[in-house]
Amino acid sequence: MVTAQAPGKLYIAGEYAVVETGYPAIIVALNQFVTVTVEEMPDYGSIVSKQYQENSLLWQREGDEMVFDNRDNPFHYILSAIKLTESYAREQGKPLGLYKLFVDSDLDSESGKKYGLGSSAAVTVATVRALNQFYGLKMNSDQLYKLSAIAHLDVQGNGSLGDIAASVYGGWIAYRSFDKEWLAAERRTHSLSELLQMSWPQLSIELLQAPAQMRLLIGWTGSPASTSRLVDKIAIAKAQRRSQYQSFLAESAIVLDQMTASFRSKDLEGIQSALRTNRRLLNQLADFSGVQIETPKLNRLCELAEDQGGAAKSSGAGGGDCGIVLINADRNVEKISASWEKAGIEQLKFEVHELLPLR
Repeated sequence: MVTAQAPGKLYIAGEYAVVETGYPAIIVALNQFVTVTVEEMPDYGSIVSKQYQENSLLWQREGDEMVFDNRDNPFHYILSAIKLTESYAREQGKPLGLYKLFVDSDLDSESGKKYGLGSSAAVTVATVRALNQFYGLKMNSDQLYKLSAIAHLDVQGNGSLGDIAASVYGGWIAYRSFDKEWLAAERRTHSLSELLQMSWPQLSIELLQAPAQMRLLIGWTGSPASTSRLVDKIAIAKAQRRSQYQSFLAESAIVLDQMTASFRSKDLEGIQSALRTNRRLLNQLADFSGVQIETPKLNRLCELAEDQGGAAKSSGAGGGDCGIVLINADRNVEKISASWEKAGIEQLKFEVHELLPLR
């Protein structure tokens, strides 16, 4: 029997722009995990989840047809991770076995509240990591990232795969997305084994160290959001407002480079300034796209934190879920917590999770 974990994540800055090839974001891994256990079975295999026994299906109308959207269903990510990892295992000459795969998650609350911590990425990475051990594949962190990214992309179809990087590498990460069109073309002519050894164009994953005095605060608005559908809506705006979208990308790249440089020099004020600029850029994107990124409750979360000297913004796709605050630990953060509570915002007391890379 083998057990593997993968942490959840939050985006700090660079959302939406990072979906485009080579554009930067900063992401952090948190000490909330998906745990996957694989146990060899003699006669039959099974996939069992403590949390996902009852999972709703989302669907829309296209004419008279019901069209299902499976991108928020964790079982599709688990199945994709199994399929890809076992394909790789066959290429490595490993005999395939029967097993019980058990999934447990603390990325959501015990009552089932979804915090938006990247559960689909974490369950993908944890499944690949567990099967990597089960089959003795000896993948390193870079190979684990690439295989997990392919498995996740096969289900979601869009996104940056930065949440996969956070779940694989842990800690604070400066991330740039790879060229997904290149990957699609290369998959037609190369084996998985070859793909995992190749250099992926534009992909960049840099582990960062936060300033010692910087503290991360996380507030949850109580409203879950669907990243996939929000990214779909921005893609429509991208086609309709191309010049404005290109300006957004260019300005996002500049401010994320500034933030990454501030991380490297341990400049907290520089990090905070860049975070505030990124919030302004995301609000501009929301204005010209018609997509609500910063909800009224996220706005309130940010303003209450700014009143106490914190730099704050929505995290991830927005539309609900979490907001984040970067603040000097010397500040009176209890005032932020108290004001959030009065506003119906729940503080999530999670910590940054560092991981040792696989060799």
